[in-house]
Amino acid sequence: MKTKTLTAIENLDFSFEHSSVKIIANRNCPEIKLAGLKVGPFEEGNEYEVQYWIAQELEKHGIARFREEERLDATKLYKIQWKERVQTAGQISKLPENFYPKLRRYLAELKEEIIKKPEKMREYEKVRHLTRDIINSRLKKIVSLASAPAQTEQILKNFTSEERFLYERLYKFINDWRTQILEFEREEE
Repeated sequence: MKTKTLTAIENLDFSFEHSSVKIIANRNCPEIKLAGLKVGPFEEGNEYEVQYWIAQELEKHGIARFREEERLDATKLYKIQWKERVQTAGQISKLPENFYPKLRRYLAELKEEIIKKPEKMREYEKVRHLTRDIINSRLKKIVSLASAPAQTEQILKNFTSEERFLYERLYKFINDWRTQILEFEREEE
């Protein structure tokens, strides 16, 4: 049985799959028709905006590639990790747009590469370590903020959709728990 959390993350992931991304055509390609959907034509070197899932297919077939800004890599993850470590518990930095969906896909790509190139295992392990470090650091901050009085939009604006979902549920759960404890205390008096 799936939990609401998984369903919410799956919904966010579905939205990401259908969001627009920028690609660069690797070669000329005529218009492609697929089940009532038309993409292209593409001219080598030009930039286009398509849905993420379409961009993935175009990349898989060598027709186009994602713009560098659209991708995560180890260098970007190191920078994010460093930012997270230098901030205090009450501060949370802004992550790149669609960070978690891109992160999941980056990890999956690295895992697939290991099959073809076993030497990629070291890179995959480093990225997994960075990922865990970033997630654990942000989780601690989210739990801390959810345990405090309601946060301002100024602080919450740096949360990703996935983090905001978690924060809202934790905040409600913690406040309900506090209320029940205090009600129990009053009954004892």
